Amino acid sequence: MSAEIAIELRGVTKSFHGKAVLRGVDLAIRAGETTVILGGSGSGKSVCVKHMIGLLRADAGEVHVLGRDVTRFSERDWVALRRDFGMVFQASALFDSLSVYENIAYPIRQHERWQEARVAERVASCLASVGLAGVEKLLPAELSGGMRKRVGVARAIALTPKIILYDEPTTGLDPANSRRIGELIQRLQRELGATSVVVTHDLELAFAIADRVALLHEGRIALEGPASELRGSSHPALREFIEGVEAQPPAIGAARTATQPGERNG
Repeated sequence: MSAEIAIELRGVTKSFHGKAVLRGVDLAIRAGETTVILGGSGSGKSVCVKHMIGLLRADAGEVHVLGRDVTRFSERDWVALRRDFGMVFQASALFDSLSVYENIAYPIRQHERWQEARVAERVASCLASVGLAGVEKLLPAELSGGMRKRVGVARAIALTPKIILYDEPTTGLDPANSRRIGELIQRLQRELGATSVVVTHDLELAFAIADRVALLHEGRIALEGPASELRGSSHPALREFIEGVEAQPPAIGAARTATQPGERNG
């Protein structure tokens, strides 16, 4: 596998309860770039990402990560490799009973044996990177949706990963916070030199941040290439996806402002 490829799926198939979700996905993620995987709800975007980090095992096909064939890795094999990953979950997936500090410190304590002073320094640095300096003592319930997303990003970069995976990072956010998350993804990619994979159905985000875009359609990658070239593509699958997104009514609560009673600005 080329040294320029950080992750590669080769003919990956996956079914659940007899229903095929991935029907032979071929996708190469270039190192140091931001690749956006587009697709409709239920198209298998998140399933693709879970294969990349070993949360799912392919029924058939191969998965390669950082030059290693991880297709049949055991959970024990994955433990060490996951140190090279940062994962930003759709719903942030913060531990509700832990402070912001403890949430970000969690992966550090799982993988490193640092003195507490060094942990504290790293937590503060990560929070500063996402524009949230000084919120260490707060609980997730005291944060707005946008702030929770950014704390999720801060946790994902705690170990300076080589690969950052973002699963629907703007879901549930208002336009201002969505733009802020997009800008954050771009800045971290530049500063860390990390390979970023973003799963989304947010067209504005996709074409704002992507170096390359891949469209997942009917269980396969229907279209893949530089974002600048795909934006105006007349490919039927892409036009169908774009027209479907544009035809959707605004989500309930989409018009709510970033600040609500009891919330901080996101």
